[in-house]
Amino acid sequence: MARAITFLLNGAVETVSDVPPTVTLLQYLRRNKGLTGTKEGCAEGDCGACTVVLGDPEEDGAPRNRAANACILFLPMMHGRCVTTVEGLGRNEAPGQHGAALDPVQRAFVEHHASQCGFCTPGFVMSAYAAWLEQEPLDKRSVDDLLAGNLCRCTGYGPIIDATLALNGTAPPDRERAAAMESARQLQEAADAGSLAYEYGGQRWFGPTGLDELADLYQSHPGATIVAGATDVGLWVTKQHRRLDTVIDIGRVRALNELTVTGETLRIGTGVTCTDAFDAIAGRWPDFGELLRRFGGRQVRNAATIGGNIANGSPIGDSPPALIALDATLVLRKGKASRRLPLDAYFLDYGKQDREPGEFVEAVEIPLDTGAEELKCYKISKRFDQDISAVCGCFNLRIKDGAVARVRIAFGGMAATPKRASTVEAALLGKPWTEETVAAALPAFADDFAPITDMRASAGYRLLAAQNLLRRCFHESRRPLHDTRLVGREAAFA
Repeated sequence: MARAITFLLNGAVETVSDVPPTVTLLQYLRRNKGLTGTKEGCAEGDCGACTVVLGDPEEDGAPRNRAANACILFLPMMHGRCVTTVEGLGRNEAPGQHGAALDPVQRAFVEHHASQCGFCTPGFVMSAYAAWLEQEPLDKRSVDDLLAGNLCRCTGYGPIIDATLALNGTAPPDRERAAAMESARQLQEAADAGSLAYEYGGQRWFGPTGLDELADLYQSHPGATIVAGATDVGLWVTKQHRRLDTVIDIGRVRALNELTVTGETLRIGTGVTCTDAFDAIAGRWPDFGELLRRFGGRQVRNAATIGGNIANGSPIGDSPPALIALDATLVLRKGKASRRLPLDAYFLDYGKQDREPGEFVEAVEIPLDTGAEELKCYKISKRFDQDISAVCGCFNLRIKDGAVARVRIAFGGMAATPKRASTVEAALLGKPWTEETVAAALPAFADDFAPITDMRASAGYRLLAAQNLLRRCFHESRRPLHDTRLVGREAAFA
């Protein structure tokens, strides 16, 4: 069991045993290593100025590279991983070449004049670098989504987009992959692949690798904070300045990172990130996929987990309404015992869930009997990208012989918890699927929900929006208004 944090930083092995476990990666890079190219803009995972590239070794030995927000990731989460900052780019360039100190991605930004004040530039470069290194398409269709997690205060997006587009179709040189393989080998030799138990200044960090080990740890430390991607917990430290005495990191528990299809059920482990779940979800339910694509920027989706979005019980989390509409079941584990309950029964009240001390979310199981056209998901927010929902409504409707044969409707942002619209469902079930039926069901929303007024929307707006989303669902089921995957920005203001 490792007692020190070991990772690879810009190609060199880094071993740390003398910093508090809730120091963020950004703080360590800037304060301890003097790597100031990585900037702090928001300290909450929104602006992307702190973007670095994390490499997770795969079975073939080469790391899988993804962009990440260093400002909300804790340093112990780097154990066994490769970290590349903007200072680490260009080190693999062949000597003697013109501009050899620049990586091809950096060079593209220089040639397209994609920097103004320069504060945000390293973050943009690292987002583009991660995608280029993984040979993702960098075309007009994908670049907006790729860069949505990076903000430019000088509004210089045009040249930044041009620089990223210039990389499309270009492959990283062989020496890039060779260097990545060598880095992974170095890391494997230096790091203990087993569990991590790190302590400093009275704070403890556990990083188990097995499910039974996690269950025993959490039963022994029921007051511990469980961390998956830290996209929520990170803000407890950076914004609320909380002290976390004991943390259990589930990111290295392999069993929780599995996504499987067994029979007619899709099982998503609580450690599966939004990025890793995307293909399985979007391929079956495109509307749910679009909802998932708007979970913050790429960096957030690379860290945030489906299980974490459920476990924290937020009334404005976007995955629970879709999962409740799909009749998902939650798998909970405490010690050696597991239990299952319908997801909508998990949320009891604001900040309160049906979870015992020492019990954690192991997985969510989704039945595969809902067709792609039967699930409609709508997110209303002031911005399309990087914004929290004012209202999120999800509708699972099966129409048979012109009547409503099955209906499950769930909303976020309308109550103290994600909640089903049970009275609305009753008003629709068995009735003809007509505009008159929909109109007659609208008053039932006031029986199901008593929304509040806050900074995102008024209570009246929320109630009216929910009613209008049912109307929209009806009209789209009769004749699709447009392909939201192409012009989905309109849906932000639906």
